[in-house]
Amino acid sequence: MSVPVSTSGGTPYGTIPPASPLPRRKPISLPRLNQMREAGEKISMITAYDATYAAIADAAGVECILVGDSLGMVCQGLHSTVGVSLDAMAYHTECVARGLHRAQGIAWLISDLPYGSYSASPEQAIHSATRLMQAGAHMVKLEGGGWTAPVVQFLVERGVPVCAHLGLTPQTVHALGGYRVQGRDAVAAAALHEQALELQDAGASMLVLEMVPAELSRKLTQALQRCHTIGIGAGSGTAGQVLVMHDMLGVNLGNNARFVRDFLKDAGSVRGAIEAYVRAVKEGKFPDDALHAW
Repeated sequence: MSVPVSTSGGTPYGTIPPASPLPRRKPISLPRLNQMREAGEKISMITAYDATYAAIADAAGVECILVGDSLGMVCQGLHSTVGVSLDAMAYHTECVARGLHRAQGIAWLISDLPYGSYSASPEQAIHSATRLMQAGAHMVKLEGGGWTAPVVQFLVERGVPVCAHLGLTPQTVHALGGYRVQGRDAVAAAALHEQALELQDAGASMLVLEMVPAELSRKLTQALQRCHTIGIGAGSGTAGQVLVMHDMLGVNLGNNARFVRDFLKDAGSVRGAIEAYVRAVKEGKFPDDALHAW
């Protein structure tokens, strides 16, 4: 399917067909994600913040699209995600949802609950989640372990699918002392393992593992039977991978982490780059565990 993403010539967006056609896909749902895990098929996820790039990503074969609060850095020019508001998240979620309706509408849409929008009480969390679900999200994502497990349970019991997030949690980067690898020593690894199990038991269906040693990510993935792990800087042993779109296109405002690959360089178009990313994840060619020897 060609997506009419631009009316001007010479843009990098393009409607170039894939080099080798992707298999016909079914709309993504939680049962579909479970089927993928049972079949040993990796899940591909990428961020998007507007209708055009969401439509391109959907047509390119991505299973999950994350409206990340990383939009604070890549769209708003902030230094961290802390300044992103719930209003901003709802706005960008609406834009992405419209883009999916313009394309195939296959991808599972996840939206970040921003800093300060779910920590005061479970009631605050359901209010914030409702905003994002009404904007078009299929699932919300929140960061942290321990105190978040009751919040996850509160949301799931009220029909809100939840993706958790452990390891490097950008919303609390100042408390962590910067953008550092998490879970390196035995004590920290044991804490992450306990928190991951608690989040699964609370009902989280997905769990992003960011900047975690590859071997620890692999062990967590094996331990979690009802929660799909999605890695970013966490090695190849997770059930799926996620990247910030601007990072994998080589157009971010800072320096890419060493585990990020510039997929646009050899692809020729944004759609081609995302297709290449999806194939690399599916075939186990991305990420490279040699770059995750934390």
